[in-house]
Amino acid sequence: MANLKEVRNRIASVSSTQQITKAMKMVSAAKLKRATNAIIQLRPYATKLKELLANLSASLEEGSSPYLQEREPVRVLLVVVTSNRGLAGAFNTNAIKTANQLIAGKYSAQYKAGNISIVAIGRKAQEFYQKRGYKVIGNNNEVYTDLNFSNVSLVTEQIMQGFVNGDYDRVELIYNHFRNAAVQILTTEQLLPVPKAEAKEDPTAIKTAKGSVQVDYILEPSKKAIVDQLIPKNIKIQLYRAVLDSHASEHGARMTAMDKATDNAGELLRNLKLSYNQARQAAITTELTEIVSGAAALNG
Repeated sequence: MANLKEVRNRIASVSSTQQITKAMKMVSAAKLKRATNAIIQLRPYATKLKELLANLSASLEEGSSPYLQEREPVRVLLVVVTSNRGLAGAFNTNAIKTANQLIAGKYSAQYKAGNISIVAIGRKAQEFYQKRGYKVIGNNNEVYTDLNFSNVSLVTEQIMQGFVNGDYDRVELIYNHFRNAAVQILTTEQLLPVPKAEAKEDPTAIKTAKGSVQVDYILEPSKKAIVDQLIPKNIKIQLYRAVLDSHASEHGARMTAMDKATDNAGELLRNLKLSYNQARQAAITTELTEIVSGAAALNG
């Protein structure tokens, strides 16, 4: 009987867990819909703005904007975008792992010299790097409480000011790019200095004196005014896009993880019920044997 009680308790526990994972999956699906709408609406604008600024930057002179200034990357800032919560499979672990691989590979010399700084967006990255003694700047865990352009822009402005002041020579961005609920692509992008367009053949492009290729734009009121206004805005938009991408990826990863957890709980529940029925049958057989044996003893 003790064995039956143990199996019965496990069945109740697994059944409760299955109900919880189902509910979490439904919540994540609803949140994923809103997060997906947000990133889908922003992505075309952000992509075109980035393309325009990259082409425009290729034709600008050195010093035309502090955000275009190429420097030897002695001091590097990594912006690692994770979530505040777990239960999303390997979503957070993969983002942190990608950042660590970037540090160990591309920026190993800077790490050894103590010139790696971290801006963590999300509690998981914040706690990971603080526990390991990294230079973590600020606390941005509340960004997800009210995720909007203004709140993310506050973080971006601090990063931009640090770059202009010379606190960092390069800023890299690590986040999960959202493709669909089941697929999130780990992405690393250079945020600062603003990357310039690579030379490529284009029917709408013109050749410069240096032989590079750029798209010909008509700029109003002037190129300087466009640079002064659009480059800072583009930097803010790119970080906001990355955070929205990561936010949608988080809910997609959590929905997938909870779906798998629900299936696993169902499989475990079936096995436990089978074990329970076998134990119950064995107990009944034992009781019948004892009754028959007792009756035989009395008759004898």
